[in-house]
Amino acid sequence: MKLNSADLANKALWEEKGYVLPKYDREAVAAATKENPFWIHFGGGNIFRAFQANVVQNLLNDGSLDRGLVVAEGFDYEIIEKMYRPNDDYTLLVTLKANGSVEKTVVGSIVESCILDSENDKEFGRLREIFEKDSLQMASFTITEKGYSLVTGKGDLLPAVEADFAAGPERPASYIGKVASLLYTRYLAGQKPVAMVSMDNCSHNGDKLYAAVVAFAEKWAAKGKVEAGFVDYINDKNKVSFPWSMIDKITPRPDASVEQILRDDGLEGLDPVITSKNTYVAPFVNAEECEYLVIEDAFPNGRHEALAKGGLMFTERETVDKVEKMKVCTCLNPLHTTLAVYGCLLGYDKISEEMKDAELKKMVEVIGYKEGLPVVINPGILDPKEFIDTVLTVRIPNPFMPDTPQRIATDTSQKLAIRFGETIKAYNADPELNVADLKLIPLVFAGWLRYLMAVDDEGKAFELSPDPLLDTVCPYVAGFKLGEAADVEAALKPVLEKKEIFGVNLYEVGLAETVIKYFTELIAGPGAVRATLKKYV
Repeated sequence: MKLNSADLANKALWEEKGYVLPKYDREAVAAATKENPFWIHFGGGNIFRAFQANVVQNLLNDGSLDRGLVVAEGFDYEIIEKMYRPNDDYTLLVTLKANGSVEKTVVGSIVESCILDSENDKEFGRLREIFEKDSLQMASFTITEKGYSLVTGKGDLLPAVEADFAAGPERPASYIGKVASLLYTRYLAGQKPVAMVSMDNCSHNGDKLYAAVVAFAEKWAAKGKVEAGFVDYINDKNKVSFPWSMIDKITPRPDASVEQILRDDGLEGLDPVITSKNTYVAPFVNAEECEYLVIEDAFPNGRHEALAKGGLMFTERETVDKVEKMKVCTCLNPLHTTLAVYGCLLGYDKISEEMKDAELKKMVEVIGYKEGLPVVINPGILDPKEFIDTVLTVRIPNPFMPDTPQRIATDTSQKLAIRFGETIKAYNADPELNVADLKLIPLVFAGWLRYLMAVDDEGKAFELSPDPLLDTVCPYVAGFKLGEAADVEAALKPVLEKKEIFGVNLYEVGLAETVIKYFTELIAGPGAVRATLKKYV
C-alpha cells in the first residue's frame, strides 16, 4: 500500500484497513479546479493539510463543492518536490481522539501543488495564470507570523526585501514580494477582486499581510516599477480584502507511534523527509479532533456558500477580534506557552504529560480562569469558559497527541507580547482591576528568562528551540550560573523594559520587581524551578 493514485484505485484494500477514502471523482474535480480555481492556499504545512484540506474534502464528499484546492509553497520547495508530488498531492490525516480511537482519512482535495519560485518560469507562470482567473475568490496563508515580516530581528530590511523593493515585480525573491507580484498580475488582468486571507495564528493577521503587501506596492509605485493604480487597487476593499481570522487546531510534528500504526496496516513510503531547510514532513499528518476557523466575512469576489456548511465560521471583524483575543491572549495560547517554557525546564517531552503535574496543571488553570478570564470579552459565537474547559480537560491532556513543549517553545520572544502583554494592558486600563494581582503571568516571564539559560532544573544543558531573537536575548542571562549570587536586576533591566518582547515596559506597569524576584529564586540552584513553582502556585 502506497499513498498514490495507482494504489488507491484498490479501494477495497484501503477500506478493509479502516481508511476513509474520497467519495468524489478526483480527476473531474482536478480538471474543474485547474480551469476555474476558487481557492489557492500558500503554505503547505501540517495545519493546512489537516484542517482546510479536510473541510474541502468533506464538502466534495457530500457534493457541496465541485472544485478542490491549489496549494503553493514558497518557503521550502522540497515540501512540494519530495512530499506532495510523489504522493500525487494526497495526504493521510490521522485524527487522534481523546478517547484513544484513531480515525484515518485519505485526503484528496488538494488537486494541484505549485512552487512559489519566480526564477522558475513554468511554476511562477502557472501561479500567474491562477491569479488571472475570474473564478479566484480567495488566496489564504499559513506561513507563520514571521512570514509577514519584512525586517530582521534588529529592524533592518531583509536583504531579499530590499533587493525586491528596488528591482520591481518581475522576479522577486522574497515571499511577500512574490505574493505582491501575483496580485499585480491580477491587477493587470482587469483589477479583478480577491480576498487575501491570512489564517495564521497571530493577532490581527489580515493587517500583517496587508502591511507587508502594501509596502511592496508603494515602493514599486514610487520607483515607477508598477502602475500607480496598483496601490489604489490594494487599498480598495471592494477589490482586495485582507480579512482577519482566528484558527485553532493542534497539528504536531508527525509522530513515530502514529507512523507505526500505519506501517502495521501495510503502508509503505512513510519515512519522513527532513529538508535542507530543516522542515520535517511526512506523508501523514497527526492532529487533534477539535478545530475552529473564524473568518471576517469580507470577500469582494464572493465566497462559496458551502464553506460555512463545512464548519468555517464567517462573521463581522469585531467578532473575529473578540474570538482571536479570547484564544490567543487568554484561553489557549498563553497556557500552551506556559507549559512549553516550564516543560523544557522540567524535562518533559509531551505537553499532555505536563497536565499530570500538579503544579503545572494548577498554574495554567490560574492563568486561564483567574488571571485571564476577567478581561475576556465574550464573542458570542464561542463561550470563553467553555473554550478553556475544553482546552484543559480534553485538548491538552489528550494522551494521544504527541505535541512537545520544545515545538511550542519555538519563537517565544515573538509570542509573549500578544499572549500575555494584552492581558496586562487590559488590567492596566480597567479601574476595577489591579495589575499587581497578576501573580503567575510574571512567573512565566521569569521562567522564559530562566529557560534562555539553556539549562534544565537538574542543571543539565538542553537545546533552545528556534527563535529569531536568541542572539539578542540570550546575552542578558549569559552571566548567570545556578546557585551563584548575581546582580539580577542590573542584568535583566534592559530586557524587562522591552515593549516589543513583553507588550509593555514591565517597569512602567509595576511587574519588573516581581519578575526579578521570581528569576532570582529560579536560579537558586538545581531544583529551584520546582521549588519556586511549589511556593507560588
